[in-house]
Amino acid sequence: MGNSGAQRTAEAGEHIDVRPAVGRYDDFYEVVGVKKPGGKGCWCMAYRDSRVPNEERPGYMRDLCESEPGPGVLVYVDDVVAGWCSIAPRSTYRRLMNTRTIPFVDDRDAWSAVCFVVRAGYRKRGLMHHLLAGAVEHARAHGAEVIEGYPADVGPDRVDVISGYVGTVRMFEAAGFHRAAETGGVSGGRRRWVMRLELGQGEVRAAIPG
Repeated sequence: MGNSGAQRTAEAGEHIDVRPAVGRYDDFYEVVGVKKPGGKGCWCMAYRDSRVPNEERPGYMRDLCESEPGPGVLVYVDDVVAGWCSIAPRSTYRRLMNTRTIPFVDDRDAWSAVCFVVRAGYRKRGLMHHLLAGAVEHARAHGAEVIEGYPADVGPDRVDVISGYVGTVRMFEAAGFHRAAETGGVSGGRRRWVMRLELGQGEVRAAIPG
């Protein structure tokens, strides 16, 4: 996807590029990894399998980054990694397969975009929109029929970095997703929705701020 339509050029002259995480574990680590020796962290495992011990999570994610389709996509600004989106079939996320709060819309194995991370220094520049657009293209390239996200409905309000990792309803709507079902989950005190995008039924819209 490095030369795909996920590439954009920002108004400020920055080159924005979204690439799959396959073969790019070091860049994934730069965005999501825990740098402090012995430090604990999610490693984007909360949805995949939270039972994996903390010390085994780096190796788990390294293995996922070694083969297609990989665990997600990365966004680069002038070739410097700036952010991450976890996108993979829902069936690969243990938490989503066993959840009581996020409903299944149908029996298809939708691809799920569950987490967005943008590094400090690169925030408030629209990179989450780029990540979502790149995630859609990545899933489509691997045969996805439908893509889901589970963002918070924050309305016109701003959302804090911690609770905003799931994205916002308006961000998904700007990319052509529709509200498919209300969930029983919340993020930052805001209700989360199942947002869906059907692929192969018209042109996918990716609204990306300049």
